[in-house]
Amino acid sequence: MKKIAMNSLVFVIAVAGMVCPAFAHAHLLSSTPEANGSVHGPAVAIDLKFNSRVDSTRSHLDLVMPDGKIESLKISAPSDSELGSQITLSSGKYIIRWMALATDGHITRGEIPFTVQ
Repeated sequence: MKKIAMNSLVFVIAVAGMVCPAFAHAHLLSSTPEANGSVHGPAVAIDLKFNSRVDSTRSHLDLVMPDGKIESLKISAPSDSELGSQITLSSGKYIIRWMALATDGHITRGEIPFTVQ
């Protein structure tokens, strides 16, 4: 009986290990602009790539301006695992604040500081 219980436990753990990656949180893989990088303005393309699908209609992209004001950005979704936007910016230091809602229902957040030349 103990052997059957142990085999069942091992099976459940193995199956859970195969299923969990499909429901992973949306982790940022790369961004344009890069964190602490600089870009040439005035036209700036923003593109955030994630390791899983994100809900672009319920995710957010905000831009912290050099004077501290926050502007919400209109999101485009080049693919189901990307959030993007286009904006015209003058020279200065900015921060992208992002919030991504993954398809598993979990929210991840982050900031990407960058400079426009």
